[in-house]
Amino acid sequence: MRLWRDRSKRPLQTSLAFDFLRFFLIIVVIVLAAYLFIQIDVTRKIKDYMIADPDLKPEASLYSDNPYTGPETGKLLGSGGWLEVLNQDKTLIDVIGAKADTAQSYTEEQLYGLLENGPQQQYYYSLTRYEDQGTAAWLLLKIPRNRIEITINSYPFQSQLNQPVTFYILSGTIVMLLVVVGYSYSVARRIRKPLRTVSEGLNEMIQGNYSTRIMVDAEEEFIQIGERFNYMADVIETTTEARRQAEESKQRMIMDLSHDLKTPITSIQGYAQALYEGRVTDPERQRKYLTYIYNKSSQVTKLIQNMVELLKTDSPDFLLKLGRYDLGDFLREIIADTYGEIEQNSFTLHFKVPEHAIYARFDPELLSRAVHNLISNALTYNPAGTELRIELIPGNQRVAIEIADTGIGISPELRAVIFDPFVRGDEARTASGGTGLGLAIALKNTERMGGTLKLGSSPAETTVFTIEIPV
Repeated sequence: MRLWRDRSKRPLQTSLAFDFLRFFLIIVVIVLAAYLFIQIDVTRKIKDYMIADPDLKPEASLYSDNPYTGPETGKLLGSGGWLEVLNQDKTLIDVIGAKADTAQSYTEEQLYGLLENGPQQQYYYSLTRYEDQGTAAWLLLKIPRNRIEITINSYPFQSQLNQPVTFYILSGTIVMLLVVVGYSYSVARRIRKPLRTVSEGLNEMIQGNYSTRIMVDAEEEFIQIGERFNYMADVIETTTEARRQAEESKQRMIMDLSHDLKTPITSIQGYAQALYEGRVTDPERQRKYLTYIYNKSSQVTKLIQNMVELLKTDSPDFLLKLGRYDLGDFLREIIADTYGEIEQNSFTLHFKVPEHAIYARFDPELLSRAVHNLISNALTYNPAGTELRIELIPGNQRVAIEIADTGIGISPELRAVIFDPFVRGDEARTASGGTGLGLAIALKNTERMGGTLKLGSSPAETTVFTIEIPV
């Protein structure tokens, strides 16, 4: 039953085998029909002209039972024919009827020649074995040729056909061509239909309609082609959409960067021009202007450095320096570097790291930058007195680093885009806070190491950033 299953679950080879089997059966039927037609035609032809007198029997064997007084003998003698009885030596010993020739004996060669019944012979001959009073003999029949028409010896096959041989050859050729054309069309249609569906789908894809999907109703191989086409379309559509979003993000990033650079540079130019033109003579105001210029230039430098770092982590040429390190000692070094800044902002630090060594696989430079950015973010956007928790949580497959605070939190509308470049917690493009790239850099660095960075919250803490990296 497996061979007769649905086309979509049947190989093309099986379908073509079925087609060939049908073609073969059609050919067999045609050959049998032609054979029967010729047989009927030949039989009718023999009956039409082989025997001129239907009551006259031309076979000597039909007279052997009673050659002297049998009913067939009377008809033979009435037609001018006769019977000759020959002994074993082929010598005439008796004649039944009126003998019209003078032959008294025959050789083997003579009999063979006579029995060929050529068109030039005067009589028709037929020979059979015969027992004459218990003695083996031969019975030779002779009929005048004007009483019987025999044409079998010259081109016997053609003589029995009702139509010329060329008629049958031409008819057979036409029928075979029709069958071959029909079979070829059936096979071509079976293959052409699914190929046309795939071709139309490709044309749609070429025109940019990447949402095109095709349904192929054909054999198993064509079903697989359709599935691969749809998978390819999915990949192209997804890639195209991702490229479009990346291009929009790139354009937005360039605009944001231009805006963030323009503001401090404009301020720097304004204060520098005032000092250059001598419009500020008070030393205290000059020092204040210079301090402002220095701070703004530092902000520009920091913005450019962060932008370069963000682009560097996206580069395919960026080399990771992954290794297995003690994550506890790593965090202790980071806290030692930033503790002064934490105290300066009047934050309360809760540092929770197990005493035993906890190893993980990471790039120290990338992870250090990510943790520093998260801590800096908490210090920048939260007021004094905020509690800051930094905790290392070991696991079997991954290790988690939680950086949480009890500050002002992040609004729900910002949580969806908080990791996008140039997004700040205060939403103010003119604020004097960070560059808006810290969280984007932290996310890129974590993902490059095979880790994840997620934003959450808890009843006790408004903001909880969780970094997970493989062990």
